[in-house]
Amino acid sequence: MNLNQYDLIVVLGPTASGKTSFAARLAYELDGEVISADSRQVYRQMDIGTGKDYADYQVEGSRVPYHLVDILEPGERYHVYAFQQDFLKVYRDIHQRHRMPVLCGGTGLYIESVLKGYRLLHVPPEPGLRKELARKSLEELQQMLFSFNLNLHNTTDLTTHKRIIRAIEIARYYASHPEEDIEYPRIRPFIFGIRYDRPAQRRMITKRLKDRLESGLVEEVMHLMDKGLTRPDLEYYGLEYRYVVRYLEGELDYEQMFSQLNTAIHQFAKRQMTWFRRMQRNGFVIQWLDGHMSMDQKLERARQLLSGD
Repeated sequence: MNLNQYDLIVVLGPTASGKTSFAARLAYELDGEVISADSRQVYRQMDIGTGKDYADYQVEGSRVPYHLVDILEPGERYHVYAFQQDFLKVYRDIHQRHRMPVLCGGTGLYIESVLKGYRLLHVPPEPGLRKELARKSLEELQQMLFSFNLNLHNTTDLTTHKRIIRAIEIARYYASHPEEDIEYPRIRPFIFGIRYDRPAQRRMITKRLKDRLESGLVEEVMHLMDKGLTRPDLEYYGLEYRYVVRYLEGELDYEQMFSQLNTAIHQFAKRQMTWFRRMQRNGFVIQWLDGHMSMDQKLERARQLLSGD
């Protein structure tokens, strides 16, 4: 394979698509290292709910190096600015060691932020603005954000008032501080995507949720609560934590929790694919691999594509 024209391999896909195991196998073949683009796997002690599977990085008796997993304590906040900073440090370090970085994840905002080189600005909070915006509906907030026309976000990661208010805060800051634009390295990526047909994806999501619950997801949330994390803290960390804490506080019974969480994850996977299709419309070339293929078949197809066949 001639990889001289690429300086980053990207593996993306919706939740439960098996992208991490494929990325690790591909990194093993390319003498590379995996960089996680997952907004939740950065947290320690949050393994089941965030879908970590450390076994994915074990390939033929060797551990494929991975980065940006387990770097923060529960209770901390992580955002796209911090991810960009962390990504660039790891990306440059991997290249300095003459290895290939393989970016893997399903957080479209994080992936696109490094591929498009979103401006690297640290945006301070505006308490007054937050108080003013808190009175507006989600639809009003979305209209306000899109009026800035900065092409920084879309509704995939803007499903709560808190997140969209933060996005408006960032957009306002960008609009008023153009002089703080920071040069971003030009990245030449090759992008793989893994996808299944809709019925198969739904079956896999439901099965994985059952497996996570049987593996101790509820106990993991209880442990985090025992450590002092509040309900707002846990709801910030995503769907699994949001619904399980509602179950633990008696708002939902177990069957309601499972049913509502399962539906929410299906909807989230659909939004992820909407994001990736938008990336394609905006000029990104994604080489989609059929998730039903065996690992060997995926790797062989990847070799062909990277060789230009």
